[in-house]
Amino acid sequence: MRILMIKPFLLLPLLIISSTGSSDTQEAHRKWLKRLGSFNHSFLFPEKAKNQFQPCLTIKVCKNQGSGDFVSVQQAINSLPLVNGCRVVISIGAGTYREKVEIPETMAYVSLEGAGADKTVIEWDDTADRTGKDGKPLGTYASATVAIDAPYFVAKNIAFKNKAPSPPSGALGKQAVAVRISGDKAAFVRCKFVGGQDTLYDHRGRHYFRRCYVEGSVDFIFGNGLSLYERCHLHAKAKGMGAVTAQKRESLLEETGFSFVKCRVTGSGALYLGRAWGTFSRVVFAYTFMDKIITPRGWYDWGDKNRQMTVFYGQFKCWGPGAEHGERVSWSRELTWQEAKPFVSVDFVDGCDWLLPLL
Repeated sequence: MRILMIKPFLLLPLLIISSTGSSDTQEAHRKWLKRLGSFNHSFLFPEKAKNQFQPCLTIKVCKNQGSGDFVSVQQAINSLPLVNGCRVVISIGAGTYREKVEIPETMAYVSLEGAGADKTVIEWDDTADRTGKDGKPLGTYASATVAIDAPYFVAKNIAFKNKAPSPPSGALGKQAVAVRISGDKAAFVRCKFVGGQDTLYDHRGRHYFRRCYVEGSVDFIFGNGLSLYERCHLHAKAKGMGAVTAQKRESLLEETGFSFVKCRVTGSGALYLGRAWGTFSRVVFAYTFMDKIITPRGWYDWGDKNRQMTVFYGQFKCWGPGAEHGERVSWSRELTWQEAKPFVSVDFVDGCDWLLPLL
């Protein structure tokens, strides 16, 4: 296996972290962590950084001992330098990999490529109320089967599952995340996300999903990402009321929101297109088929009527028995072409510089 070399200047943040000497050093450490935590102001991967498309290394993961480089996905990730600077493809063979996977924020340019979303599965079964190693509940954030904090992540042809059973209506602490994506400029192509409550935590950053399948019941796509879902299948398995989205935009100044273009919404139960988790929640559906499960009102204000004046909920040329806009809430809208235009291409996620070569 080829060994990756780390450039000396990339070791600087690691040296800062390991040092516990002066107060100046500790303050520098705190500032570095703060900057790294923001996808707009990353110390290691600033806005001028470019995606890496040509692989410098391919690692094979296979469940059969001796057939690949590793038998688990996390083992393959752990073999990489903590600060990774070139595209690494982790090829994952067919099979079900029962493990939790984490990709840290310094480990950019990682690609996970499976043998097909019906063949390669990564699964776990944590819920928000499960006790963690510290004796406290995990919470929604840490319940994820796969957690991605690194920028420039790519996944293709893989299923991500949280196998926790779907909770009864009104149950507390049963959020069960299949994937949490917190890294900027991430792409998912022909992937599946399967869970019950809160399946896909589209936490923060710019993300692109193409020909993916997302299954859940309540708020099964949620978070504060700036994300484009193109030709995806959104499938509800709600027994009562459910919701496709819970978008958490909290300010008029935040450039976040979810856009669904040429998608399909099917399943069971009575479904809202979105619930206003954030005061300025923003969601758009365009050219999308909606089955009859969509409740005529379409949207829910999270029990706060003030949010009706601040959310941005729209449809553009959607079709199917659930797409009729006549009985929608008055604070949603049927968009004009000029209103819909910013939401229906990869420009919505600034994709021209980091995404197009992947398509």
